[in-house]
Amino acid sequence: MTTRILTARGMMRKEPRQARARTTVEAILEAAARILDRQGWARFTTNAVADAAGVSIGSLYQYFPNKLALAEAILRRHFDDVLAALRIADEHTSRGARIEGLISGMIAAHSIHPSLHRVLLEDVPRGKISKSVHQQFESEYSNLYTKLIAASERSCESPRSEVRAHVLSSAIEGVVHDAARRGTLGSLALKQELVHLVDAYLIALANQ
Repeated sequence: MTTRILTARGMMRKEPRQARARTTVEAILEAAARILDRQGWARFTTNAVADAAGVSIGSLYQYFPNKLALAEAILRRHFDDVLAALRIADEHTSRGARIEGLISGMIAAHSIHPSLHRVLLEDVPRGKISKSVHQQFESEYSNLYTKLIAASERSCESPRSEVRAHVLSSAIEGVVHDAARRGTLGSLALKQELVHLVDAYLIALANQ
């Protein structure tokens, strides 16, 4: 697991400290993700999650006060996976390795319950905690993409780095999200074309 964007305390009634409690929470969240992915927000209930996780409804409520808290915790885990992919890509020194790591990581992050991302962003009501999660995610997300762009520019102080980071991240997001909806995230050709797209863009920046 990657480092969480928010502490568990900000999302849950209490933080699981013992190994058994953490296992219970992971089982609850995995069951919740499966149900939300397959059935959508309208049919998503805490009773269904408890049954699927093999825990009592009382055990679920010890940690999550309602289904919105569950959805927000799942959203945070997804954001963590996306940021982890960007951090790993940032660790590589060559452009090719950075691009390969980025595309592989983004595809992997969206291949887990592929319909879930749309439900989380389009159907789940936004609460105060969700806004905090989004703000923290967007800040680091933008910074990591800007670093990727800056590493390919002739001048690392280009005033257009942030705009270019937005263009690149939006292009990757659009392709990955559309592939998730179509069920084609596992396509090798799709991955190769994404790698080619990003490589061509970064080469163009380096040659400006």
